Amino acid sequence: MEKSDTYTWSKDFYAALANKRKVALRMGELQEGESGFRIKSKPIKRLLRGEMAVSDLKQSDFELDVVQKGVDMRIGLDISLMAFKKQVTQIVLIAGDSDFVPAAKHARREGIDFILDPMWHGIKPGLNEHIDGLRSCTPMAPSPQSECLHADFCGANQ
Repeated sequence: MEKSDTYTWSKDFYAALANKRKVALRMGELQEGESGFRIKSKPIKRLLRGEMAVSDLKQSDFELDVVQKGVDMRIGLDISLMAFKKQVTQIVLIAGDSDFVPAAKHARREGIDFILDPMWHGIKPGLNEHIDGLRSCTPMAPSPQSECLHADFCGANQ
């Protein structure tokens, strides 16, 4: 995967983003011992119904299953600390995880304008009731080929 264009683009983009003023980038840690490949649901069903044998499985029948830990806690602490110390007036969170309800609720109680960008993913009503605004700012399926997210990573023609 490290040799793919998407990986290279993403790594460079995150590095540039981390150096931007007033941007906090929080990355989780991959749990390599808990990560691996799993069989997709359709081949599993076919195996269980006896329609195919294990020896019939192809590479395309598997998907990467990556387990990431720690990022929600880091972001939640950042939100709470910035809100409590009145260091910000607005927080824009790019996520959609309901784990952020306590942090969003705390920030709003402290008078912070809390905007959520779930990047077109649905969010649970419990999270929606604790934010001030909901907005997705990217196209539905951005990719390095179709979306120029940062001037440093755009071709000369874009």
